[in-house]
Amino acid sequence: MEEREESRAQAARDGPAAAPAARPPGRQHCKISDQETNGKTSAASSNDFSDPIYKEIAITNGYINRMTREELRSKLAEFKLETRGVKDVLKKRLKNYYKKQKLMQKEHISGDSCYDYICVVDFEATCEEGNPPEFVHEIIEFPVVLVNTRTLEIEDTFQQYVKPEINPKLSDFCINLTGITQDIVDKADIFPQVLQNVIEWMRQRELGTKYSYSMLTDGSWDMSKFLNTQCRISRIKYPSFAKKWINIRKSYGNFYKVPRNQTKLTIMLENLGMNYDGRPHSGLDDSKNIARIAIRMLQDGCDLRVNERIHGGQLMTVSSSVPLEGAPAPQMPRYRN
Repeated sequence: MEEREESRAQAARDGPAAAPAARPPGRQHCKISDQETNGKTSAASSNDFSDPIYKEIAITNGYINRMTREELRSKLAEFKLETRGVKDVLKKRLKNYYKKQKLMQKEHISGDSCYDYICVVDFEATCEEGNPPEFVHEIIEFPVVLVNTRTLEIEDTFQQYVKPEINPKLSDFCINLTGITQDIVDKADIFPQVLQNVIEWMRQRELGTKYSYSMLTDGSWDMSKFLNTQCRISRIKYPSFAKKWINIRKSYGNFYKVPRNQTKLTIMLENLGMNYDGRPHSGLDDSKNIARIAIRMLQDGCDLRVNERIHGGQLMTVSSSVPLEGAPAPQMPRYRN
């Protein structure tokens, strides 16, 4: 959704050595690097970096840095790993594979460091050409894509449209951008009912009770701006299950060591060797494509974890040194006084 705000603004201006056998499919648990984990506790203490295994890893990383793209693809294929992506992505993928295999030999990695599920959300909201600052955005599509981090597959999806109340008539710009028509929103439920339906859907899948999970978004705005604003419009408190989330842009940038301008949805897909599937600016299709990026990152060894939260209506960063915990069981928030 954050990328689409940029698109709206732009539209207004233009008229924005051999290794062990390949790991079996399933959830990957790899500590990324000293810098990325920021002191995150693992089975090996910080004093264990004198272990010769870390020198082996450093030497291997140096060798990988000197490999050509074709050499990287050949070695990845040898280990039955994904061979698509730009050179930096391929290097990161191969480095993490070697690192994981070496550390597993020393039993330095916990076997359960991820959430059981990730819920990808990418809202669509009302908008106008030029994105005037005084315009109040209301959520008009609420999609959820459920990613199983063990099977590394999209297991289920949820999608409902929402009837806006402040600006019930969609602009032509909004209709053309999102593909959501006036007739669709006129027949939809208002936001509190849709949120209740989302919560019931999540409860049926035992999220937060039997299974741990986290929310994931493409940027900060879905939760910190759109959901926050919508809850005020609907006079309900902000839902507790959405107070912390994974901002995949931050995770992607930190993991693959790329600048912020390389973390837009289409660029992330392209750098990972993938094309966009579906209709751009469809909330559900965007969520599915974001989920594909998350799955590829998990396959490459990224430890996706919460990195942002909202507190007192303000966006805040969550340190990677904070103990890992899943979102709470979803509950319908109370109405505001």
